[in-house]
Amino acid sequence: MRRETGGGSVRQLGVNGILTAATVREHLADDPVVFWLQVARRLPAVLVHPTARVLLGAPWPAVGATAAHVLGRDHHAERFFERASAGEFRATTTRRLADVALSMGRVAETDRLMERVSVRRKGRAGTVARRDWHLGRMSEAVEGLNCAVSEGAATAGERRQLLRYEEELRLFSGWRPTLTSCTDYVPDLTSVLHVLTNSLPHTQSGYAQRTHSLLTATAAQGWSVAAVTRPGYPVQVGKLGARSVDVIDGIPYHRILPRRLATTATGRLQQEAEVVLDLALRTRPAVLHTTTHFVNALVTSAVAEAIGIPWVYEVRGQLADTWASSRPAEVTASERYRLFTAREAEMLRAADDVVTLGREMSARVRSMTGLLAAAPIPVRIAPNAVGGPYLDEPLPLRVARRAVRLPEDALILGTVTSVVEYEGLDDLLRAAALLVPEAPELLVVVVGDGAARPGLEALAVELGIQGRVHFLGRVPREHAVLYHQAFDVFVLPRKDRAVTRAVTPLKPVEALATGTPVVASCLPALAEVVVDGTTGVLAAAEDPAALAMALDKLLRSPETRRRLGEEGRRRALAERTWDAVASATVETYRHLTGSDTHQEASA
Repeated sequence: MRRETGGGSVRQLGVNGILTAATVREHLADDPVVFWLQVARRLPAVLVHPTARVLLGAPWPAVGATAAHVLGRDHHAERFFERASAGEFRATTTRRLADVALSMGRVAETDRLMERVSVRRKGRAGTVARRDWHLGRMSEAVEGLNCAVSEGAATAGERRQLLRYEEELRLFSGWRPTLTSCTDYVPDLTSVLHVLTNSLPHTQSGYAQRTHSLLTATAAQGWSVAAVTRPGYPVQVGKLGARSVDVIDGIPYHRILPRRLATTATGRLQQEAEVVLDLALRTRPAVLHTTTHFVNALVTSAVAEAIGIPWVYEVRGQLADTWASSRPAEVTASERYRLFTAREAEMLRAADDVVTLGREMSARVRSMTGLLAAAPIPVRIAPNAVGGPYLDEPLPLRVARRAVRLPEDALILGTVTSVVEYEGLDDLLRAAALLVPEAPELLVVVVGDGAARPGLEALAVELGIQGRVHFLGRVPREHAVLYHQAFDVFVLPRKDRAVTRAVTPLKPVEALATGTPVVASCLPALAEVVVDGTTGVLAAAEDPAALAMALDKLLRSPETRRRLGEEGRRRALAERTWDAVASATVETYRHLTGSDTHQEASA
């Protein structure tokens, strides 16, 4: 990855400081527990864990419970909840512990604690509203805060919370940005502008990597390519030295970093639409291209309408399902989920072209949009793919291991992933614990980081395999290919959730391209990538014993690993390259703008 060097201007650094201060104030007022948890997850564990261990013994129970959760010691936090339920703490302390329980997803515990807090207690309305909001009961949360305001019992923080909730409910209920039409717009017929949530170099997720691969491959097709990210990013995720533009491998990523960022969701989207329109007037795209979720589509459709050009909506997931995956099952019947999916369907039908990652997601999109009209919309598929170093001949196993300092003689089960609950890494650890007695040289390597890491580290200790599990955290993007090459088996043990059944991830495609066999959960989206018995093995989801059996089968047979790996690489290079995806994408752009017709006529 080639990035232009140079720091941000003094003026931009000053603006970033103002943005950071405003963000901190906003989050501390709205939900201080969640704010501190987010801070802890972004800082290095070598800093966070010693601090959290000290805070475990703090005289403030809510601080101690939060520190316990950061360390993955939820059983320790539960002791605070039990003491509060027994009436050992004051009402204010109990309410704060209820906020901690809610941040951990413990809704029933939150309810038990709030039963001990008087309805007249200061701050109670905010906690109850956060609980309703967490469960998707948007109108109930707004009504509760409105009552507190009308009775004169609301705190300043609760009044701000009410404004934020009201505007987000308005967003989910049909709000759209408004822009003035530009009647004299003349596009550059080989220019595209992407409207994004985040990007390299500040975010190293599969989303950001797919984006950059597609953009660079599109540029290689002769198109002028630019991108713009959401308001406040990346300063709001802790990148205080961010610049107004990052140029990576020739692709400019524009940032929206105003001195004053609107305080509501609708206000920020209106700001974004105005900035994107201004950028479009300068870069003259013939097509706008955005990705899920619907807030990006709202901005993109408004700008496209204002300048009279087509827009593409790329569905990389269903964020309503992602939101629901960390909550009780009943939230799929909630107001938020219903409004969320309705707005997604609305934007899908409004787009000039809809593209997604695989067959399962395509079927989901067609099902959603078919509810709104006589026939579902057509959906194009642009699969996750590989390019760059993944196309090169893989290094020998021992050479790759020396490059990333992994033991050359170990049997390594590895994954490169976001460390979150639905990735199922707890099932991988439990499967490894079953294998260790017969495989003393076994090693599990987890490359990546996330909210679930502390709990997984605690689980490894509980299972007695902490010496066999290496959590490496985030690594530079260019090193990921070396880790793929260093593994005997790449493991993708995802949980069975709506989001994991539908979304086809990038990571197994990259593993297959390096000639590494993949063992994955038997889920529809993963079966599109991993062909059972041909390029890898599929095992029942959320079944550590079944996963252990599948892994054992490969660990015992180097020949099977070699055969599966070779076929996986052959198929990946034949069917899934970014050059091929970009070529099809550019053809779509030409069709949307009519330039394909002009080319045929001139020929």
